Amino acid sequence: MSRDGFTTCLWFDGQAEEAAEFYVSVFRNSGIKEVTRYPEGGMAPAGTVMTVEFTANGHEFVALNGGPQFTFNEAISLQVFCDDQDEIDHYWARLVEGGGEPGPCGWLKDRFGVSWQVIPERLSALLSDPDPRKATRTTQAMLSMGKLDIAALEKAHAGD
Repeated sequence: MSRDGFTTCLWFDGQAEEAAEFYVSVFRNSGIKEVTRYPEGGMAPAGTVMTVEFTANGHEFVALNGGPQFTFNEAISLQVFCDDQDEIDHYWARLVEGGGEPGPCGWLKDRFGVSWQVIPERLSALLSDPDPRKATRTTQAMLSMGKLDIAALEKAHAGD
């Protein structure tokens, strides 16, 4: 794994390998790089998965089986920018499958408790339109949605 830039470390309680395999199955340009195991005398039984280094959508991650001391919350989320509604639908469905929870405004939690924002690439431009009426209509439409609907956001932006 390259040590240039940033690597995101995700703390799990025994699910690191399952989570890494799941994320690799959801995103293109992904793969498991290395699995390390706890040695004798470690924080977990010898041979238990300690870390999984993986790439998801070209981004470097480490999944760590650190124990139950820490859990995920919405203070940190991963953003998935989508080109079209088919991508939004795909990522939304895959990330909530198996026990995930849909949330408001394009947010969701996957079955491991990791928060994601599945959003159209174009959303920022719609929300920051110099015409405050367009931006406000888009914001109000977004606030009424769970999974984001690009056509409905664009319709609100246009005032239809």
